[in-house]
Parts: sequence; structure tokens; C-alpha cells
Amino acid sequence: MSKVTKNINGSVSSASAAIAALPTRRVGGRWVTFFALSWFGVWIAQLTPVQLLLPLQLEELLATTDWIQNVLGFGTISGIAGAFALVAYPLTGALSDRTTSRFGRRRPWIAAGTAGFAVSLLFLGFQHSLVGIGVCWVAAGIFFCVLTAALTAAISDQVPVNQRGYVSGWISAPQAMGIIAGLVLVTTLGLGTFGGYTLMAALLVILVLPFLLLVPDAVLPRGVVSPLTWRSLLEGMWISPRAFPDFGWTLLSRVLVNLGNAFGTSLLLYFLMYGLQVADAEGSLILLTLVYMVFVIAASLWLGRLSDRLGRRRVFVFFASVLQATAALILAFVPTLGAATFAAALLGLGYGCFLSVDQALATEVLPDQLSRGKDLGIMNIALTVPQAFAPMLGAVLVSLSGGFTLLFLVSGITALAGALAVGQVRSVR
Repeated sequence: MSKVTKNINGSVSSASAAIAALPTRRVGGRWVTFFALSWFGVWIAQLTPVQLLLPLQLEELLATTDWIQNVLGFGTISGIAGAFALVAYPLTGALSDRTTSRFGRRRPWIAAGTAGFAVSLLFLGFQHSLVGIGVCWVAAGIFFCVLTAALTAAISDQVPVNQRGYVSGWISAPQAMGIIAGLVLVTTLGLGTFGGYTLMAALLVILVLPFLLLVPDAVLPRGVVSPLTWRSLLEGMWISPRAFPDFGWTLLSRVLVNLGNAFGTSLLLYFLMYGLQVADAEGSLILLTLVYMVFVIAASLWLGRLSDRLGRRRVFVFFASVLQATAALILAFVPTLGAATFAAALLGLGYGCFLSVDQALATEVLPDQLSRGKDLGIMNIALTVPQAFAPMLGAVLVSLSGGFTLLFLVSGITALAGALAVGQVRSVR
């Protein structure tokens, strides 16, 4: 082997080791602030349509007095979008792992995801047909995956293990704030669907820009990661649970807990309107969301940091899953607005803890640090796809039973199964 070849191979090996190495330098307040703002923009743009704008848009379009048909229409569109996310997440992650742009690996995908997501929302506001709404929501979902796959990979790229619980809390806390902020803005300003979607798109762009423009992103040298082929992509989609059991158990627990949470929350507006038949369903939704928000923020930031200090993840995720199951069972067997308010507090406490600590747990069970974008993309499937399919599956449960009791019962059982799954993780305390 020539000296030049040895030097090239040595340089590639050194670069590969540097990229794969776990970060050790703690990120500062500026980094965390911009990261949190980005997720606030993401969640306000994603969840305001899910909780309010999209159901109302479909209800106006379908113009039927059969509320179950409204639920099924919403669930079908959401489920189709979820199917596309199955491919979008790992594909985007794999591509960002190999991106050698002078702007960095993740930054181009953050930019593309933000722009595409915002434009999709704008076009969604113009739609007056079921097909048009479906196409635009699928596009919005794909670009949501592009953006969030790159943002979550930034944690593994730049945040040390003993800070990941706290930093991951700044994914879940903005989620709660995004829901309530979006609902309050749309209802207080009296915005229609077009005005609501336009405002969400503008806020998304404004809030992501600081992280996109001001946070450095390491440049990947050419030749460090092998080129992406269809074969390598398809092979990379399968991570053997036999070879990497902790990755498999963590993924399964994520799917189950997020599915249980989505069953309990995605049809909440319909539950208030048609299950409890409250006089002001939108106002009650804001009240429950506000309670949920307070407990999500407190749990995600406090318990995420406590998890870092104790160096423990599993017990927190188990506790969080049980709390969510308890909240769902309360909704199933005590269907009153007062019980729903108490359940919202428990759900917020459990889900806030789960989102922050489980995200940190996910980054610690990755099989290969050179493909962490792709592997976290697979993990993100377990975060987003259950939320997309839950309205459709929940609508079927509501339709079969003629009410919401079975829906919340399944929600509780699913969350409990997630708690049992995370208990099988062995490499992380």
C-alpha cells in the first residue's frame, strides 16, 4: 500500500472516529434556547391542525350530522399521512447521515423540512375537497418528518449523555406550550381555517430560523460514510432485535406508549362534543390542554434533569407509562369533565416525563453512531406514526362501541404494555 493511500485511509478513519465519538462538551443556554424555540414552532404547526383546524375543516366539508363519520374522515387522512412517515423518517435520517454540505449534515434538512412544512400548511388552507386536504396533509406530514428527524439527530451529534434528559425535556415542554398557544391564538383571534394555517406556517418559520442560522453544524468529510443505495437503505431499515435487544425493546415501548397517549388525546375534541356533550367544547378543550401543559412542562424539565443526575432512565419511563395508563382508565370509567381534568394532569405528568427521558434513553441504545440519524429516524416512527394512526383506529373503536369507553380502555392497556416492554432494557439503568 502506498504512503498516499495510507494517509488517505488514515484521514478517513480519523474523521470517522471523530464523527462517531460521543460528544463530551455540554451545550449552553443559547443552544438550548434556540433548540426549544424550534420545537415550539414545530409543535404549534403540527398539533394545532391535529387538535382543532383539521377536524373543523373536515366537519365543514363533510356537512353531516353523523359525528362518527367526521371522526372516521379525520382518522383516515391522518392514517394515510402516517403511512408515508414510515418511509420519510428513516430515509431522511439516512440521507442526513451522509450529507457533506458545507452547511453541515443536519442543517440543509432542517431548512428543507421547515420550508416544505410551511408551504404545505398554506396550501392546506385553500383546500375544499377531501382529496385536496388529504394530499396537503400528507405533504405536511412528510416535511414534518424531514424537519424533526434532523432536529432529534442534533441531540446525538452535539449533546453529551449526561445532559440529554434535560435537553430532551425541551422537546416535550414546547409540545405542551405549542398545543395551548395554537388553540388560544386561533380561537381568540377568531381565525378561520385559512387564517389559522397561515399563522401556524409563519410561526414555524420564525421560530426555527434562529437554530437554523445561528447554531453550528459539523461538516461531514467526503468518504467517511458509505454512499446510500437502495440495498443499504432497505437493509438498514431492519435492526435485528436479537442482535440489538435494547434497541428493539425501546422501540416497542415507544410505539405502545405513544399509541396509548394518542388514543387518549387525538379524539379529545370529539369526546367533549359528543361523549360528554359539554356546552363549550372548544373552551373545555383549551382548559384541559392548559392543565395538561402545566404538568408536561414541569415533568419534562424537572424529571428529565433528575434522570441525568441519577443516571437512570428505565424507572422514569416505566413510571411515566403507568401514569398515562391510569389517566386513560379514569376517562374510561369516570366520564365527567371533572375527572377529565384530573386525568389531563396525570397524563401531562406521565407524558412529560416519558418524552424527555425516553428520548434520552433512545439515544443511548443506538447500534451505530455513524448511522444515528437513520436509527433515530426509525425511533421517531414510534413517536409520530402512532399519533397518525390513532385517530383512524380510535374512530373504528368508537364506531364499533358507539361511545368512547372502549377507546380509553384500549389506551390504558396499551400504555401498560409499553411499561412492561421498557422494563426489558438491560444496557441502560
